[in-house]
Amino acid sequence: RRTPREKGAVSGARAAGAGAGLGAVTGFLGVGGGFLAVPALVTVLAVPMSAAVGTSLLVVGANALVALAARAYSSVHLDLTLLLPFLAAAVLGAWDGRRLAAKVSPGTLRRVFGAVLLAVAVAMGVTAAL
Repeated sequence: RRTPREKGAVSGARAAGAGAGLGAVTGFLGVGGGFLAVPALVTVLAVPMSAAVGTSLLVVGANALVALAARAYSSVHLDLTLLLPFLAAAVLGAWDGRRLAAKVSPGTLRRVFGAVLLAVAVAMGVTAAL
């Protein structure tokens, strides 16, 4: 069995650089990093798609906790009648999505992810232009 270094593992410095770039872009644009983290992990760091999804979720979760902690004592009001059903449905959707992803090949998953990313980009471009 080969070690990660023998498999051509990415250096910690390169991973930190990709993470810093991702953080800067998501912080600047004010968007969640999930849609950028997966492509960054797959293309820049050569992480397999299945591992990139899990890693992305961990990164997004950690960033969300930090952002929530930073806003916890601000004047932002969280509407729990909206938040709790949204959160519950998102958790159930994530569970179902994970089960579905296990049945799809990594190549197909990459293509579907790319198509969704492209559709979101087009929708954002149209909205910005109007």
